[in-house]
Amino acid sequence: MSPTSRGTRPRSDIAFPFRSDRRGRTAHAAHGEHVHDLIEQLLFTSPGERVMRPDFGCGLLDLVFAPNSPELVSTLELSVQASLQRWLGDLIDVVALDVESADDAVRVHLSYVLRATGTRADDVFEGRAA
Repeated sequence: MSPTSRGTRPRSDIAFPFRSDRRGRTAHAAHGEHVHDLIEQLLFTSPGERVMRPDFGCGLLDLVFAPNSPELVSTLELSVQASLQRWLGDLIDVVALDVESADDAVRVHLSYVLRATGTRADDVFEGRAA
């Protein structure tokens, strides 16, 4: 018996960025959208940026203007992989990860499986220098 056939609502989480819906209540997002938002927050938060979690984040945007090299990309991929495992390992399984650095942007191509549903997602996250 599925959760919807028992009269319960499907899972939903708080939307990011936090906002109100058209009824004035806290906006919600489907679980897949919520996990996507969590990944985006993790990727583009610099360590030390969050007061109560100083080790949260990857610091990708700190490296936008760094000289591009294969060693830098490899280091970024390892850092991103480690952060995803540490902070979101209970929600996702990373299938593939590719980081590319352009002139003023960093792009992360990420394939992952949502543990709760077994659904595979392929997303591109892009951060630009401010």
